[in-house]
Amino acid sequence: MADLEVLSAGVRESLPELSLIGDAELRERVVRAWAIALAESEFERIDDIPGAGDWKSPPMKEGSQAHHLRGVATMAVGLARGMQEVFPALEVDYDVLIAGALLHDVGKAFELSRRNLARWQARPARTGLPAIRHPVYGVHLALTAGLPEAVVHIVGGHSMYGEGSLINPSIEDLLVQHADHVQWRVLNSADMLTETKLAIT
Repeated sequence: MADLEVLSAGVRESLPELSLIGDAELRERVVRAWAIALAESEFERIDDIPGAGDWKSPPMKEGSQAHHLRGVATMAVGLARGMQEVFPALEVDYDVLIAGALLHDVGKAFELSRRNLARWQARPARTGLPAIRHPVYGVHLALTAGLPEAVVHIVGGHSMYGEGSLINPSIEDLLVQHADHVQWRVLNSADMLTETKLAIT
């Protein structure tokens, strides 16, 4: 397994929005979950993971998974603040919101791994394709890193039309779901996604 401290340093560089999480222990657990995810994959940094919605989606023309995470976190915070300006009684846990936004795709190091995709595509009747989607694998990683249930809930339920459609989402999860979904829709409308799927080889 790769050195978790080296991987953690890269995570901190890739995600400057980590500094917005006030709880230092929560912030370090987010970093640890990403370090574990990277250690289990061929990726050394979040920036090495293609900026794609899932294994069958066209990736961004420019940018990586780190850009996607940063955009979702920024948008989710903006949505929450905008709502609270009009509806001050709305309660939002910003630490949970930001941690969940930065961690929602932690399972993509597994799902977008070229070696995993090659293995799954070679025998999909035996392995599934993918064997485990990124929200589900992300829950495993988040629990392994000791993250609180409220954050794990966002990781597992962020896919609005996938796993997230099977649960009653928290306020923070709803904000992440919509920021995530809108970001891909806007990038698609702006012709900022490629026209081809991820290359396996």
